[in-house]
Amino acid sequence: MSNNEIYYTIALTRMTGFNSQQALQLYQELGGGQAVYEQRNDIGDVLPDATPRLVEALKNWDDALKRAAVEMEFVTKHHIRALTLNDEDYPARLRDCPDAPVVLYYKGNADLNQRRIIDIVGTRRCTSYGQDLIRKFVSRLKELCPDVLIVSGLAYGIDICAHRQALSVGYDTVGVLAHGLDQIYPNHHRETAATMVSHGGLLTEYMTQTEPFANNFRQRNRIVAGLSDATILVESAYKGGGLITCRIAQEYGREVFAFPGAVGMPYSEGCNRLIRNNTAALITSADDFVESMGWQPQQQKSEPVERQLFPDLSPEEQAVVTLLQQTNDLQLNILSVKTNIPIGQLTALLFNLEMKGMVKPLAGGTYHLLS
Repeated sequence: MSNNEIYYTIALTRMTGFNSQQALQLYQELGGGQAVYEQRNDIGDVLPDATPRLVEALKNWDDALKRAAVEMEFVTKHHIRALTLNDEDYPARLRDCPDAPVVLYYKGNADLNQRRIIDIVGTRRCTSYGQDLIRKFVSRLKELCPDVLIVSGLAYGIDICAHRQALSVGYDTVGVLAHGLDQIYPNHHRETAATMVSHGGLLTEYMTQTEPFANNFRQRNRIVAGLSDATILVESAYKGGGLITCRIAQEYGREVFAFPGAVGMPYSEGCNRLIRNNTAALITSADDFVESMGWQPQQQKSEPVERQLFPDLSPEEQAVVTLLQQTNDLQLNILSVKTNIPIGQLTALLFNLEMKGMVKPLAGGTYHLLS
């Protein structure tokens, strides 16, 4: 991605007052931050739905460009990557979300498009029960699936326990921040954050000089959910940030899991309520989770599947199989886009392929080609 494109896209976030959906609409409609700048005097023509206030605001970029230049200098000096929406390293799962940030600031070495990514969230006042759940879950998950990236928010409680346990077993872990990369909040987690930079990373949509205001934490929860295949709630009170992350994950069509807790315990109420309302699947171990996700454990071989010896595939079925041979475990909507087959027709094709022993449906509307 060119420095000019990054520069103008950073400025765009200032021009829209950090309204992620507004910035995203402009970026997608015009094809990039620099394109928005170049057509700044014609926004009303290219975006008929734009408000008069936005049309007028987008005409003068002087202050936004000055601020973007300061940010560019900072990210260059501190070896931070500014990932714009069109960057191939931008998290693809997050890119599909309707309120994805047009710029992410990233300091780290983990692949944000790793095959398996989960987030672990919960209360900032976790109990010894919650800490023990995280320790056992992450340790066992490492044995079953060594290639998982663990995401959380670097906050007190469940978040920091998840990051530290991930590091202790050799997992990469990414912390999503509610402020710029010129600070670490809370300050007590600076040492862990420093370790994460070389064993995972730190990620934020916020520029430097951004304070960790309460609303920023709610906003960053959508990034935590959007990065991940599944959200796991460990402990939560009746209300809390972890529940917000779970709700957003559901809206994004991702899997949501919760550990149950003792009846009447204050930091189990949120988990138990999600399970009771069927808005989260109950898990008690990493084995439960891996089975629910359809992730084949590393040490086990795929179960043999009885197939037709030489299945007779239609051209459309063959197109689906060929695509899955190239990139396995794709979601239904991605299969539809890449094969140009309508969702309704594709669903019937996948059912036929399942009956022929060619594919297997996984959690989250994903399909796996059986070897």
